[in-house]
Amino acid sequence: MSTLALIGSGNIGGTLARLAVAAGLDVVVSNSRGPETLAGLVEELGPRARAATAAEAAAAGDWVVVSVPLKHQDRMPAEPLAGKVVLDTTNYYPGRDGAVVALDQRTVTTSELLQRHLPASKVVKAFNNIFFRHLAALARPAGAPDRTALPIAGDDEAAKESATELLGLLGYDALDTGPLADSWRFERDTPAYVVPYALDPADLPDDPGRPADAETLRAAVDSARRV
Repeated sequence: MSTLALIGSGNIGGTLARLAVAAGLDVVVSNSRGPETLAGLVEELGPRARAATAAEAAAAGDWVVVSVPLKHQDRMPAEPLAGKVVLDTTNYYPGRDGAVVALDQRTVTTSELLQRHLPASKVVKAFNNIFFRHLAALARPAGAPDRTALPIAGDDEAAKESATELLGLLGYDALDTGPLADSWRFERDTPAYVVPYALDPADLPDDPGRPADAETLRAAVDSARRV
């Protein structure tokens, strides 16, 4: 595998694109406004990157990252994503996304909703619990003593193995937290959301970040409680 595609190229998507190019991957970026609006990012990323429509990016990617507001999940191009490993960075913000009754009632997770929209894809929750500047700053080579871990969740074991491979290339260890139904454990307002990677979460966006290994992350994930 050699191509990372991004549907949504904002703070998280753009950061992942930069990490991917640094790791020697080809990158295809897309957004809702059209490829021409990504010329500056593509120029920054260099010859390994190109811009495309969301459907073109979906078709091109060996891994596809969905990094769009939850309210736009239903715009994901299902057909070209069939059979693909889709990494979902979504967090639920009712003020931005509108109220979603099933999420408010805690009967489903954001990634389970995406999986329902993409029944032929293999959705893995990833990259949603870390501030984008920390994501950029904390990447480390394999074996580094200060290597940071990120949580993943998914219903397909092979897809989670593939996601773990991608995280490794980008500079992170992966902590498997279970199925998509358990991905709430590292969504917004849980102990594993932003806090493990921040010296002082109250100091965002200026906080420089700190490494968090798998043991630290596991303790945060396991301490989550669903009200």
